[in-house]
Amino acid sequence: MNSKFWLSCVLTFSLAQIAFGQQTSVQQSPIPPAGDIGYMVGVGDEITGKVLGETQFDFVSEVDEDGRLQIPFFDKAIQAKCRTEKELRADVTQILAKYLKSPQISVRVTQRRSRPPAIIFGEVRASQQVDLRRQARLLDMLSLAGGVTDQAGGTIQLFRTQRPMCSESKEDDNLSASLGSSLDVAPKIYSLTSLREGRDDANPIIYPGDLIIIDKAAPVYITGEVNAPQGIYLKEGGTTLMEAIGKVNGVRREAKTKNIKIYRLKANSKDREIIAVNYDLIKKGEQKDVLLQPYDIIEVDKAKKSVGQIVLELATGLGRSGIAAVGTGLPTVIY
Repeated sequence: MNSKFWLSCVLTFSLAQIAFGQQTSVQQSPIPPAGDIGYMVGVGDEITGKVLGETQFDFVSEVDEDGRLQIPFFDKAIQAKCRTEKELRADVTQILAKYLKSPQISVRVTQRRSRPPAIIFGEVRASQQVDLRRQARLLDMLSLAGGVTDQAGGTIQLFRTQRPMCSESKEDDNLSASLGSSLDVAPKIYSLTSLREGRDDANPIIYPGDLIIIDKAAPVYITGEVNAPQGIYLKEGGTTLMEAIGKVNGVRREAKTKNIKIYRLKANSKDREIIAVNYDLIKKGEQKDVLLQPYDIIEVDKAKKSVGQIVLELATGLGRSGIAAVGTGLPTVIY
């Protein structure tokens, strides 16, 4: 399937989740501005200009697709894209100085339409769409989303839906550079563990329009003679059979630990292969522990009873029933 089509499906799905009731809100990144440059105007932004005492020169105009702003009283458009309000005000002041003496002008961005919100969803406590007006990184987005859930796996997918505008980052950005003139690229994968460890390469700058998906951990299922049969999630770094059995409070006394079966999906198939594991040897360190794979089913059978155990249980059962029978046939005496 074409990756551009797949990306559009992911975007549609994420927006649908937001529309149908996920906890979503537009928030502002708490990170302070990187400098005093200010907001840089982009295509689609609405610009409002007001002239003190000269309302006939007031205007509301939108930055066109070429990044230019048309001033109603001036025959030529001015370059607006990637410029600040202060720079635009200087241009408009210069134009109006031909008609007015010392004009007092206010130029403001009244509608910021050039930068779509960044979206984070998946295994987070509160999915968010964030109106980025300051520099933010992946860790900041996770913080705004309340952190990850217990079902989060170890991977984070980052889709860049548009190129960063203007000079929003002075850092090398391999993901942005890989876009070229299209968005037909796979997501970049980041490690949740590396992010928690504070590695810089795991904490990229987030730009408007970025889509962040916190992947859900893949499950494995443990059934049979264990104390708490259930499914558990495979975290980053993997989970071994011994760790998995520990998470379900170990095996029961009747468990057949010398022959635990793992039903594992075959590659590109719905069929499963059976892997027999001697759990006793693993505990003794005489056999290597098995690293579980997504959707493994671990079955712990009940051990077969020996002939001696069967005879003992039968004898014990017959003896108890005989005593009970004799007891019910005797009169009761109160002493």
